[in-house]
Amino acid sequence: MSASGTAAAGQIEHMLRQVTPGRYDAYEALLRALADPSSGQVWMLLWQGRSGSPDAQYGNMDVDGLGYAPCVTSAQELSASGWNRGYEVLPVTEVARALYPDRYGLWLNPHAPGGGVGIPWLDLRRVATGLERQPAGPLRLTEPAIEIPQFYALLGQNAHRTPAVRSLRRAWVQPALGAPYLAIGLDVYDSGPGAVDAVRAMMQQSIGAVPEGLAVSTVALSDEYDPVAMWLRAHARPFYDRESHVAPAAPTAGYGYPPQQSAY
Repeated sequence: MSASGTAAAGQIEHMLRQVTPGRYDAYEALLRALADPSSGQVWMLLWQGRSGSPDAQYGNMDVDGLGYAPCVTSAQELSASGWNRGYEVLPVTEVARALYPDRYGLWLNPHAPGGGVGIPWLDLRRVATGLERQPAGPLRLTEPAIEIPQFYALLGQNAHRTPAVRSLRRAWVQPALGAPYLAIGLDVYDSGPGAVDAVRAMMQQSIGAVPEGLAVSTVALSDEYDPVAMWLRAHARPFYDRESHVAPAAPTAGYGYPPQQSAY
């Protein structure tokens, strides 16, 4: 391994040692290192086949009912693991793009004292698509308690004038790191460019009724991998429905990640 490769692996392993339960800042730093093209590579353990062969297959682990592919973070860790089958060295972003659609996470150094660190598939999606595009999990999601009837009324009126919109749902999102915000779930009939522009205009026309300092974001309910969209589909009834108005669902906490005591 080159000196730069050794230094990159050392950076990830240093970050790994900082991750402990509740240290979400250290975990986010680890994700940044894994997503960095200059440092983020891992040795994927192959249960069968060799690197580049058609029959190559990653190993798999089941932890708390969730699937993970095991890997190690350096040639030294590969030697320490005692792994005697095949492996392949890949950028973490490439591995993340391959694993998260199948809802598989990545487990780093499972042979290490303490069992290593698991990256749930939801966070692999963040690594694959951009960490800043999604809130840091685990997320706490509930029905919003803040009273902003003017905004909801105006948004409902504008939605009614936007034919692409079928219904709207809402959630209060509290990320593990960062400020909480109001999420508006968009259920649309049409996802074409014209409909997207119309929905964007609907939000722009409504956002002026939001109190100063309150962050609002939108999420497409059709996104089957977004944890906020998953929670909205499962737990929140529409506050605007083109066909019928339905009362909001009761508050429900937490969604989309392993139990916090074993999330990382």
